[in-house]
Amino acid sequence: MKFAAIDIGSNAVRLLFTQVFENGKGVYFKKDALFRVPIRLGEDVFVEQKISAEKAHSLVEAMMAFRHLIESYQPIAFMACATSAMREAVNGAEVVAEIKRQADIDIEIISGQREADLIYLNHIAENLNPKKAYLYIDVGGGSTEVTLFAKGKIVASHSFNLGTVRILENLDPPKEWEDLKNWLREQSSKHKSIIAIGSGGNINKIFSLSRKKEGRPLTYNKVKDIYEMLNSYSYDDRVKFLRLRPDRADVIIPASKIFLSIMKWADIKRIHIPQIGLVDGIIHMLYEKHKQNSM
Repeated sequence: MKFAAIDIGSNAVRLLFTQVFENGKGVYFKKDALFRVPIRLGEDVFVEQKISAEKAHSLVEAMMAFRHLIESYQPIAFMACATSAMREAVNGAEVVAEIKRQADIDIEIISGQREADLIYLNHIAENLNPKKAYLYIDVGGGSTEVTLFAKGKIVASHSFNLGTVRILENLDPPKEWEDLKNWLREQSSKHKSIIAIGSGGNINKIFSLSRKKEGRPLTYNKVKDIYEMLNSYSYDDRVKFLRLRPDRADVIIPASKIFLSIMKWADIKRIHIPQIGLVDGIIHMLYEKHKQNSM
């Protein structure tokens, strides 16, 4: 079974193609291809509250290209979601309508809570210790979603307007940081210890730089060491010597700051990085919906 998912984020837009295989032992999700276009919608929206004509044009062009790829791939189902930047853009609905007109793609502008719920559908927790408490942390360009679960169930979830592009534009008010800190301290006080699960392109890159074996967690100190190493390089040197993509080399610094702050305030010592995100959650949702409809 083939499925496709589009994530229109504040920093980049992504298209994921995945095949799902069922056997007697369970279900296996195999990623066939991931396409990423760094449009950075948040650059406009978080400052001007609207998507510029130039970025709207780039987004429409990307969606038209995605449409052709989807038609070639022929998935059973596909879904497109837009997050923080599109939520806040005064002309978001207008851009969505233009994409529908030119690319024939329906886009759902999802709330922060819906975003957190979709990320949770990756079911990573099922492979971890059911006796432990875990905190999902997804850091995007415009927002950060945190979901606490214990004994396999969601205990609390919240979306904060703290994202990498927003921080780069100095649009991260102290109150939002304070709200995040208070939320984390309140929730973490109810559990003896919490293990983090991180998602998003930046934490994936941090894991890659750690040279750890896949499946092994990173400690708070290791994440801090990598952050300090990254911060010791200029933006140009991160691109030149560390070979980071230009649109990753700047946002990875504020992303590291968010992850470290969350781990510190929730007294988290370890973070697992399964290299999943919103597009993977959408794929899981589409598969589960297909299974229900087939019954």
